[in-house]
Amino acid sequence: MNFKVLQDRLRDSLWKRIDTGELTGLQLAKAAGFKQAHISNFLNRKRGLSIEAMDRVMSVQRLSVLDLFDPKDVSKRAGIPSAANDQFQEVPLVDEATAINTSVIMRMKVKDIFKFKKDFLHQLRPAIEGARNNLERFVVLRINPRDGASMHPRIQTGAMVLIDRHYNSLKPYRRGKFNIYAVAHKGRCIVRYVELARNHLILRPHNQDCAVEIMPLPKNKHAFDHIVGRVCYVGIET
Repeated sequence: MNFKVLQDRLRDSLWKRIDTGELTGLQLAKAAGFKQAHISNFLNRKRGLSIEAMDRVMSVQRLSVLDLFDPKDVSKRAGIPSAANDQFQEVPLVDEATAINTSVIMRMKVKDIFKFKKDFLHQLRPAIEGARNNLERFVVLRINPRDGASMHPRIQTGAMVLIDRHYNSLKPYRRGKFNIYAVAHKGRCIVRYVELARNHLILRPHNQDCAVEIMPLPKNKHAFDHIVGRVCYVGIET
Protein backbone atom coordinates (compact mmCIF):
# COMPACT_ATOMS: atom_id res chain seq x y z
CA MET A 1 0.00 0.00 0.00
CA ASN A 2 1.43 3.39 -0.99
CA PHE A 3 1.14 6.80 0.66
CA LYS A 4 -1.60 7.98 -1.73
CA VAL A 5 -3.82 5.02 -0.81
CA LEU A 6 -3.32 5.77 2.88
CA GLN A 7 -4.39 9.39 2.30
CA ASP A 8 -7.46 8.22 0.36
CA ARG A 9 -8.45 5.91 3.21
CA LEU A 10 -7.91 8.66 5.78
CA ARG A 11 -10.07 10.98 3.68
CA ASP A 12 -12.81 8.32 3.45
CA SER A 13 -12.67 7.76 7.22
CA LEU A 14 -13.02 11.48 7.91
CA TRP A 15 -15.95 11.81 5.51
CA LYS A 16 -17.77 8.96 7.30
CA ARG A 17 -17.45 10.88 10.57
CA ILE A 18 -18.62 14.09 8.92
CA ASP A 19 -21.60 12.35 7.28
CA THR A 20 -22.72 10.89 10.63
CA GLY A 21 -22.45 14.29 12.36
CA GLU A 22 -19.52 13.31 14.57
CA LEU A 23 -17.21 15.86 13.00
CA THR A 24 -17.08 19.01 10.87
CA GLY A 25 -14.26 20.32 8.72
CA LEU A 26 -14.00 23.39 10.93
CA GLN A 27 -13.70 21.28 14.10
CA LEU A 28 -11.01 19.16 12.49
CA ALA A 29 -9.06 22.21 11.29
CA LYS A 30 -9.11 23.83 14.74
CA ALA A 31 -8.16 20.64 16.56
CA ALA A 32 -5.27 19.87 14.20
CA GLY A 33 -4.07 23.48 13.98
CA PHE A 34 -4.76 24.08 10.28
CA LYS A 35 -6.68 26.68 8.36
CA GLN A 36 -10.15 25.50 7.37
CA ALA A 37 -9.29 25.88 3.68
CA HIS A 38 -6.33 23.52 4.10
CA ILE A 39 -8.57 20.76 5.47
CA SER A 40 -11.34 21.53 2.97
CA ASN A 41 -8.92 21.15 0.07
CA PHE A 42 -7.74 17.81 1.43
CA LEU A 43 -11.27 16.48 1.96
CA ASN A 44 -12.28 17.55 -1.53
CA ARG A 45 -9.22 15.94 -3.15
CA LYS A 46 -7.70 19.26 -4.23
CA ARG A 47 -4.48 18.61 -2.33
CA GLY A 48 -2.71 16.01 -0.24
CA LEU A 49 -1.23 16.17 3.25
CA SER A 50 2.37 15.82 4.30
CA ILE A 51 3.31 12.95 6.61
CA GLU A 52 3.51 15.41 9.52
CA ALA A 53 0.08 16.84 8.68
CA MET A 54 -1.44 13.35 8.41
CA ASP A 55 0.02 12.48 11.79
CA ARG A 56 -1.59 15.59 13.36
CA VAL A 57 -4.98 14.82 11.82
CA MET A 58 -4.88 11.16 12.87
CA SER A 59 -3.73 12.09 16.37
CA VAL A 60 -6.64 14.45 17.06
CA GLN A 61 -9.07 11.89 15.60
CA ARG A 62 -7.51 9.07 17.62
CA LEU A 63 -6.72 7.05 14.51
CA SER A 64 -3.71 4.85 13.99
CA VAL A 65 -2.24 3.83 10.67
CA LEU A 66 -3.67 0.35 11.31
CA ASP A 67 -7.17 1.84 11.08
CA LEU A 68 -6.42 2.61 7.44
CA PHE A 69 -5.51 -0.96 6.56
CA ASP A 70 -7.85 -3.79 5.65
CA PRO A 71 -8.36 -5.86 8.86
CA LYS A 72 -7.79 -9.19 7.09
CA ASP A 73 -4.52 -7.99 5.61
CA VAL A 74 -3.29 -6.65 8.96
CA SER A 75 -4.16 -9.87 10.78
CA LYS A 76 -2.30 -11.85 8.15
CA ARG A 77 0.79 -9.64 8.39
CA ALA A 78 0.61 -9.61 12.20
CA GLY A 79 1.03 -13.35 12.25
CA ILE A 80 -2.38 -14.26 13.70
CA PRO A 81 -3.03 -17.69 12.17
CA SER A 82 -5.84 -17.98 9.67
CA ALA A 83 -8.38 -20.76 9.83
CA ALA A 84 -9.18 -20.42 6.14
CA ASN A 85 -8.43 -24.08 5.44
CA ASP A 86 -10.97 -25.61 7.80
CA GLN A 87 -14.49 -25.04 9.09
CA PHE A 88 -13.42 -22.88 12.04
CA GLN A 89 -12.54 -19.21 12.41
CA GLU A 90 -10.19 -18.06 15.14
CA VAL A 91 -11.41 -15.21 17.37
CA PRO A 92 -9.06 -13.43 19.81
CA LEU A 93 -9.63 -13.18 23.54
CA VAL A 94 -8.75 -9.60 24.52
CA ASP A 95 -8.96 -7.29 27.53
CA GLU A 96 -11.68 -4.66 27.94
CA ALA A 97 -9.57 -1.72 26.74
CA THR A 98 -8.64 -3.54 23.54
CA ALA A 99 -12.26 -4.46 22.84
CA ILE A 100 -13.26 -0.81 23.24
CA ASN A 101 -10.43 1.03 21.52
CA THR A 102 -8.68 -1.24 19.03
CA SER A 103 -10.00 -1.55 15.47
CA VAL A 104 -7.64 -4.28 14.30
CA ILE A 105 -6.41 -6.81 16.86
CA MET A 106 -2.64 -7.35 16.67
CA ARG A 107 -0.92 -10.43 18.09
CA MET A 108 0.50 -8.44 21.01
CA LYS A 109 -3.08 -7.71 22.18
CA VAL A 110 -4.28 -11.32 21.98
CA LYS A 111 -4.54 -13.17 25.30
CA ASP A 112 -5.83 -16.41 23.81
CA ILE A 113 -7.55 -17.77 20.71
CA PHE A 114 -10.98 -19.41 20.53
CA LYS A 115 -12.36 -21.24 17.51
CA PHE A 116 -15.93 -20.83 16.30
CA LYS A 117 -17.59 -22.55 13.38
CA LYS A 118 -17.58 -20.30 10.34
CA ASP A 119 -21.16 -21.27 9.55
CA PHE A 120 -22.25 -19.98 12.96
CA LEU A 121 -20.40 -16.67 12.61
CA HIS A 122 -21.58 -16.09 9.05
CA GLN A 123 -25.23 -16.48 10.00
CA LEU A 124 -25.03 -13.76 12.67
CA ARG A 125 -26.73 -10.61 11.42
CA PRO A 126 -24.88 -7.30 11.87
CA ALA A 127 -26.62 -4.01 12.70
CA ILE A 128 -24.12 -1.18 12.34
CA GLU A 129 -24.85 2.41 13.31
CA GLY A 130 -22.20 5.04 12.70
CA ALA A 131 -18.76 4.18 11.31
CA ARG A 132 -17.93 0.59 12.23
CA ASN A 133 -16.85 -1.19 9.07
CA ASN A 134 -13.14 -0.79 9.85
CA LEU A 135 -13.48 -2.77 13.11
CA GLU A 136 -12.42 -6.40 13.23
CA ARG A 137 -15.84 -7.87 13.85
CA PHE A 138 -15.56 -10.50 16.59
CA VAL A 139 -13.70 -10.55 19.91
CA VAL A 140 -14.00 -12.65 23.05
CA LEU A 141 -14.12 -11.22 26.59
CA ARG A 142 -13.85 -13.02 29.92
CA ILE A 143 -16.61 -11.99 32.35
CA ASN A 144 -15.28 -10.32 35.49
CA PRO A 145 -16.81 -10.86 38.97
CA ARG A 146 -18.81 -7.60 38.90
CA ASP A 147 -20.52 -8.41 35.61
CA GLY A 148 -20.85 -12.05 36.62
CA ALA A 149 -22.76 -11.03 39.77
CA SER A 150 -24.99 -8.60 37.85
CA MET A 151 -25.85 -11.04 35.04
CA HIS A 152 -26.11 -14.20 37.19
CA PRO A 153 -27.35 -16.80 36.38
CA ARG A 154 -27.63 -15.81 32.70
CA ILE A 155 -23.87 -15.20 32.51
CA GLN A 156 -21.45 -16.34 35.19
CA THR A 157 -18.11 -15.02 36.37
CA GLY A 158 -15.31 -16.44 34.23
CA ALA A 159 -17.55 -17.13 31.25
CA MET A 160 -16.26 -16.38 27.76
CA VAL A 161 -18.59 -14.15 25.75
CA LEU A 162 -18.38 -13.60 22.01
CA ILE A 163 -18.90 -9.93 21.14
CA ASP A 164 -20.13 -8.88 17.70
CA ARG A 165 -18.70 -5.37 17.28
CA HIS A 166 -20.72 -4.93 14.07
CA TYR A 167 -23.94 -4.94 16.12
CA ASN A 168 -24.20 -1.65 18.01
CA SER A 169 -27.88 -0.96 17.32
CA LEU A 170 -30.44 -1.13 20.13
CA LYS A 171 -32.99 -2.90 17.95
CA PRO A 172 -33.77 -6.44 19.19
CA TYR A 173 -31.92 -9.27 17.47
CA ARG A 174 -34.85 -11.58 18.15
CA ARG A 175 -38.41 -10.36 18.50
CA GLY A 176 -39.57 -10.21 22.10
CA LYS A 177 -36.11 -10.76 23.59
CA PHE A 178 -33.67 -8.27 25.05
CA ASN A 179 -30.15 -8.08 23.66
CA ILE A 180 -27.16 -8.23 25.99
CA TYR A 181 -24.40 -5.76 25.16
CA ALA A 182 -20.87 -4.86 26.10
CA VAL A 183 -20.93 -1.11 26.81
CA ALA A 184 -17.96 1.24 27.18
CA HIS A 185 -18.29 3.24 30.40
CA LYS A 186 -15.49 5.00 32.31
CA GLY A 187 -12.82 2.90 30.65
CA ARG A 188 -14.59 -0.36 31.47
CA CYS A 189 -16.55 -2.75 29.29
CA ILE A 190 -19.81 -3.43 31.15
CA VAL A 191 -22.02 -6.37 30.13
CA ARG A 192 -25.73 -5.63 30.66
CA TYR A 193 -29.15 -5.32 29.10
CA VAL A 194 -29.38 -1.80 27.64
CA GLU A 195 -32.22 0.67 27.13
CA LEU A 196 -32.25 4.28 25.95
CA ALA A 197 -34.23 6.84 27.97
CA ARG A 198 -33.92 10.31 26.47
CA ASN A 199 -30.22 11.17 26.82
CA HIS A 200 -29.35 8.32 29.19
CA LEU A 201 -28.42 4.69 28.74
CA ILE A 202 -30.04 2.40 31.29
CA LEU A 203 -27.80 -0.56 32.08
CA ARG A 204 -29.98 -3.30 33.58
CA PRO A 205 -28.68 -6.41 35.35
CA HIS A 206 -30.22 -9.87 35.02
CA ASN A 207 -29.85 -10.40 38.77
CA GLN A 208 -32.58 -8.31 40.39
CA ASP A 209 -30.52 -8.01 43.59
CA CYS A 210 -28.03 -5.81 41.72
CA ALA A 211 -28.48 -2.13 40.99
CA VAL A 212 -29.49 -0.57 37.71
CA GLU A 213 -26.81 1.80 36.39
CA ILE A 214 -27.70 5.05 34.62
CA MET A 215 -25.20 6.39 32.11
CA PRO A 216 -25.66 9.99 30.86
CA LEU A 217 -24.84 10.47 27.19
CA PRO A 218 -22.43 13.36 26.54
CA LYS A 219 -23.61 16.12 24.24
CA ASN A 220 -23.43 15.21 20.55
CA LYS A 221 -22.94 11.53 21.38
CA HIS A 222 -25.26 8.68 20.50
CA ALA A 223 -26.07 5.42 22.24
CA PHE A 224 -24.26 3.48 19.51
CA ASP A 225 -21.04 5.38 20.23
CA HIS A 226 -20.83 3.62 23.61
CA ILE A 227 -21.95 0.15 22.60
CA VAL A 228 -18.93 -2.08 22.01
CA GLY A 229 -21.08 -4.87 20.58
CA ARG A 230 -23.76 -7.47 21.14
CA VAL A 231 -23.13 -10.61 23.20
CA CYS A 232 -23.96 -13.39 20.73
CA TYR A 233 -22.53 -16.44 22.49
CA VAL A 234 -21.75 -17.43 26.09
CA GLY A 235 -19.38 -20.27 26.92
CA ILE A 236 -18.24 -21.75 30.23
CA GLU A 237 -14.90 -23.46 30.70
CA THR A 238 -15.15 -26.76 32.60
